[in-house]
Amino acid sequence: MGARLRASSHSTLRSEPRGMRWLRLGLETYVSLPLFMLLLLGVIWAATFHFIGNERTAAQTAARDSVMELLDTYEAQVARNLNGIDQTLKLIKYAAERKGAGAALPELAQEGLLPPGVVFAVSIADASGRVIASSPAAPGQSVAGERYFEFHRQRDTGQPFVTETARDAARPDWHIHFTRRLNGPDGLFAGAVIVEVDPAYFTIGYERSRQGDLGLLAIAGTDGVMRSVRIGERTSWGQHVDLAAWERPSAQPWMSTLDGVPRHTAMRTLRTYGLVAMVGLAEAEQMASFEAGRRTHLWEAGVASAVLLLIIALVWAWSWQGAKARRRIRRAQETYAAASEANLDAFFVLRAVWNKQKRITDFRIVSVNTRAEQITGRTKEQMRNNTLLQWLPRAREVGMFDGLCRITVAGGVYQEEWHNDMPEFDAEWMHWQVVGVEGGVVAILRDITEHKRDEARIVHMAHHDALTGLPNRSLIGDRLDQSIRHAAREDQHVMVAFVDLDGFKLVNDTLGHTAGDELLKTIACRMSECVRKSDTVGRFGGDEFVLVLPQALAGDADRAALLDKILAAVVRPVMLDGQEVQISCSIGAAVYPADGRDRDTLMMNADAAMYRAKELGKNNCQFYAHEMNASLEEKLALMEGLRRAVDESQLRLLYQPKVDLVTGRVFGVEALVRWQHPERGMVRPDQFIPLAEESGMIVAIGEWVLREACRQARSWQDAGLPPISMSVNVSPRQFDDRRLVGRVAAALAEAGLDARWLELEVTESLIMRDVQQAVDKMRELETMGIALSIDDFGTGYSSLAALKSFPISRLKIDKSFVRDLAHSTDDQAIARAIISLSHQLQMRVIAEGVETEQQREFLAQYGCDEMQGYLFSKPVPPDDIGAMLALRMLA
Repeated sequence: MGARLRASSHSTLRSEPRGMRWLRLGLETYVSLPLFMLLLLGVIWAATFHFIGNERTAAQTAARDSVMELLDTYEAQVARNLNGIDQTLKLIKYAAERKGAGAALPELAQEGLLPPGVVFAVSIADASGRVIASSPAAPGQSVAGERYFEFHRQRDTGQPFVTETARDAARPDWHIHFTRRLNGPDGLFAGAVIVEVDPAYFTIGYERSRQGDLGLLAIAGTDGVMRSVRIGERTSWGQHVDLAAWERPSAQPWMSTLDGVPRHTAMRTLRTYGLVAMVGLAEAEQMASFEAGRRTHLWEAGVASAVLLLIIALVWAWSWQGAKARRRIRRAQETYAAASEANLDAFFVLRAVWNKQKRITDFRIVSVNTRAEQITGRTKEQMRNNTLLQWLPRAREVGMFDGLCRITVAGGVYQEEWHNDMPEFDAEWMHWQVVGVEGGVVAILRDITEHKRDEARIVHMAHHDALTGLPNRSLIGDRLDQSIRHAAREDQHVMVAFVDLDGFKLVNDTLGHTAGDELLKTIACRMSECVRKSDTVGRFGGDEFVLVLPQALAGDADRAALLDKILAAVVRPVMLDGQEVQISCSIGAAVYPADGRDRDTLMMNADAAMYRAKELGKNNCQFYAHEMNASLEEKLALMEGLRRAVDESQLRLLYQPKVDLVTGRVFGVEALVRWQHPERGMVRPDQFIPLAEESGMIVAIGEWVLREACRQARSWQDAGLPPISMSVNVSPRQFDDRRLVGRVAAALAEAGLDARWLELEVTESLIMRDVQQAVDKMRELETMGIALSIDDFGTGYSSLAALKSFPISRLKIDKSFVRDLAHSTDDQAIARAIISLSHQLQMRVIAEGVETEQQREFLAQYGCDEMQGYLFSKPVPPDDIGAMLALRMLA
């Protein structure tokens, strides 16, 4: 709804065509001036970059032309040098073939036909490779192993051979060897003519003024090996280069492997000599003049831009001040429209109508927003054609008109919430704020109906139980306080009753929490139907309910009848997931003022009476009596003593034998814990075990029982007695402990007892709370070799599908079914069914609480495997069990 209102308000504000709004905005100087500045800046920088681009192209073209011109010059120079060297080779070859190798050089020297020895070295080798003549003179040496000598000896190509730059034993300086073959009169190989040239000879024409400090002149062989390279003042040779990489357009600078400097390069092959002339001009040096000009142009463009920005900024600041003034005026005109149309509240601008006596007689509706149309059901035109009293005749009656007149005169702001009963407004609850303005008021109305309903829901949730909808503990206390105050004024009575469901935990554990929740809702509904509307039925927590029943002159008989009615309602069967479940409740009641004059006392005494009802067998009602507090005090004292029982070794274990019904042999015992109180003597298990469960002490007690039972079983074995199984009961809290498996393993390891002699008994209701989790944990125990049995079978709600998935070896028939076997046909049928079911599932069955011969005979007749009970032996100390086992050894 809010989104629709915002959309509506936006459409109203944007009634002006979008194109016109943009045109008006564009005509503002503070908007158009920056745009014009951006245009001028664009022109300045576009022209600058265009001019720089043209100069860059011209510089690159000039660099390319320079490279090609340099290549032409260098190629001609190298060609002349190579031709001169080759002419020298031919001349020496001619003289040597005509005069002989020994006379050739002196004759040529005499004639002045030999090259200068500073740059060139000439020598002649005979057919064996021995140098027989040289100029300048050098020690005799052999060139038979040189590559050029082998080349000429094997073939007569008629062409000179050029070697890589090298040095030999005779001349330690680096030279390039130019050679030709000598032939004898018979045309056979007669040796070689050799001219050695300094590599720098071919790059002596490097001109720094023309080629810069990073220019390049080089000759290389067609094999890619450099014969001579000059870069600036540095000459080198022997590098390997990729000639294919040098065959690229000269206008594209690139970085060769010689020194990594980007250059414009060019090369040309001298095929006669197998050499390549190579030149290069460094890009940085060739483009230096361009870069200097580029920086100048950028600086000039930057200065021009800064000046332009300064001028535009001054003009823009002046225009911005004017625009702000115009905007303030426009915003002032649009404030009301924006505030009202974009708001979820209804806006009414009312102008006061004055009479001649300067008194306000009415208010004319000047303007309203869209939300006002929605909340009133009238259009803006209909509203503006009316006055307040014409539209709302009851405005005087409810005080609205007088309030508006007062605010118009005095000014200020007034606001309040009110429950609307005027049909002109489509809202149940409204909040209005009135602001006094010159000549009238502005009224702002908001529909707060949903807010009020939410508040009511929150209050209800804070004081009622989420599951049953009944009053919770807080509201119960408030209503009890109210009832006590009312009873005190009217000299009446108030009865408080605590209701606790018997066996609810069993239902919750076996059928699940969903079924438990359904049961609680059903019981809550039944109890509510049993009382008056003025009475309170509340959920105190968990499975506890509280009744607050104000009464005038009711007697004890009337109160008891009412509580009996509730007992009967609760005990009726309930269908949960297709299964009929029946539970009861225990009720404790206390009456004001006899049993207490304040809330806490009444509730404490009703709670004490409820616990007395549980102690008396449950499913009954008890009224508070003063001696019940003594029972509570005794319970607290027992609980405090129980906390010290484990630490002070007050607990004892007794062992009840388990007997095979066929052989009569004792095959195992069940460990049963007893509490030897230092002052009270022996405390019965039914007195302290529930307290241990309630307080959480059962975990520590259970661990002690497990360790002590394992130790005793091992002790009997160490005494030479036949081994028997030791059964230990596991409480629900112990079973839920994630460390159960580890604690069992630790107890076995500490006692040194083999796991096959330990049996853990779990109740049927315990394992049905979470079947999968129970199965997983029982599988872990079974893997260790521990036997598992179900205790008190038949008292829960387990299914056959779940039962067969448990890794158990024994079912124990609960003593409640054994007690009346002699005369109860129902118990007999249940016992036969359990025995049959156990055998079909490959389990042994044991009956507990066997006390008569008739019970034993019945069980034996229908195939029960084992029994335990007072018929054979009561729980006895460990020494008595040892005596029994010793007698069995002697028998």
